[in-house]
Amino acid sequence: MGSILERFTEATAGWFTDAFSRPTPVQEAAWDAISSGENALVVAPTGSGKTLSAFLWSLDQFFRRSAESAPAALPGMPESKAPAPSKETRTRVLYISPLKALGVDVERNLRSPLIGIRQTAVRLGWPAADVTVGVRSGDTPANERRRLATSPPDILITTPESLFLMLTSKARQTLSGVDTIILDEVHAVAGTKRGAHLAVTLARLDALLEAQGRPRPQRIGLSATVEPKELVAEFLSGGRPCRIVAPPSGKQWDLTVTVPIEDMGALGGAGSSSSPQVLPGTPVPLPQPVQPDAEAFGERRPKHRFPFFFLFSFFFFFPEEIFLLLSLLPPLPPSLPPV
Repeated sequence: MGSILERFTEATAGWFTDAFSRPTPVQEAAWDAISSGENALVVAPTGSGKTLSAFLWSLDQFFRRSAESAPAALPGMPESKAPAPSKETRTRVLYISPLKALGVDVERNLRSPLIGIRQTAVRLGWPAADVTVGVRSGDTPANERRRLATSPPDILITTPESLFLMLTSKARQTLSGVDTIILDEVHAVAGTKRGAHLAVTLARLDALLEAQGRPRPQRIGLSATVEPKELVAEFLSGGRPCRIVAPPSGKQWDLTVTVPIEDMGALGGAGSSSSPQVLPGTPVPLPQPVQPDAEAFGERRPKHRFPFFFLFSFFFFFPEEIFLLLSLLPPLPPSLPPV
């Protein structure tokens, strides 16, 4: 059995072998299903390369179609009968993310494979495919939405709600050439009202494509963990057949213990000095400042002080009561005559 990379063009396979040692098990299983045109639910932990497994075959198709448009056949380019997209229906890949921040990350992560495959294609003498990526969400300004409608990108990153708004406006014509739908974090919408709304939106997109004589797009779902997989796969594909790609994955531990000294048993053992041992590189604490003694400077404070503040406040707020109390006092004795 040959390598799964033999199904890709020479430019894509060359970039992958230069960037990675070999495909991961989830990538091999996902590419086997995606390259066969099947709907696929890819379930794998984070860091296993499932996002690249969903995008790489679609990226390869862009460079394949660009090479086919050349006047002469190019070496290393498999034959394909896929029609070339027009300017009005340029969007081929639709990436749907329930999280807007995740869509921005995916746009950033697509730059590396796009640039790498493009440089490899140029080195092979192929025409450089200009693959564009666009993002539309609730935060997209109006002028950017108009630009996406007049000049659709090859790959559109959007949210379920923004996709619904596009299908209810004139921008739906830009989606009439979509052949691949990638739904990331499918577990976040499956079994929810938001997921039911998205299912209706995807059914409307299928009806739009069938009305123009185009086949239903291939659906690819991504999730780190989801159960039950069979029901989620049925939700993803809309009741059509769907292959579940969930290869077993085990955790690999890389544990290293580092100590600052050679013998940890020497700490606090017999024969050690009374003062604690300071490890190398440990900052020495600074001495605390000594508070001066008041009596050492001849200052003797009384233990009790008369609350003059409260007395003055009483005179200020209750003057009539004070004068009434003074009037009830007995008169003072007459003063003695001066001597």
